[in-house]
Amino acid sequence: MTKEDVIHAIERVTDPEIPAISVVDMGIITDVQVLNDNSVRVVMTPTFVGCPAIDVMKHDVEQAVRGLGVEHVVVDVNFDVPWSTNRLTEKGRAALLKHGLAPPEPFDTLALELEVLNNVACPYCGSHNTTLKSPFGPTLCRSLHYCNACRQAFEGFKPV
Repeated sequence: MTKEDVIHAIERVTDPEIPAISVVDMGIITDVQVLNDNSVRVVMTPTFVGCPAIDVMKHDVEQAVRGLGVEHVVVDVNFDVPWSTNRLTEKGRAALLKHGLAPPEPFDTLALELEVLNNVACPYCGSHNTTLKSPFGPTLCRSLHYCNACRQAFEGFKPV
């Protein structure tokens, strides 16, 4: 069994809050170690320390790896390097968009300002003629927007 086999199995595990995206494409899986054919260690860094889905994701990842016939599976949660939206894969960004969430643009600075929430493309029509309604959405990672072009309300995934 290879690391790629394990990652492929984990790709079937979806984010409990956004079931259109896998935990791999979300960038939550930060390391996979195949210790031997019967022992695997997976490290995950959830999006937020207080994420209510941590235990569900740990369980689902463990079950996916056990599905490969692995008896000893350890899923460690680690916040040594904080999760960032830059960890989203292109496939993950496309899944967010298909789900109706505006994906965040990649960034190369740690100093994010509220202004980046004012330049969010509508996930329905692609227009940048949008208005930030609230930086606070239904979860910590989302903001609320309105598209002036197609007149749809939508959520944006905040860059973190």
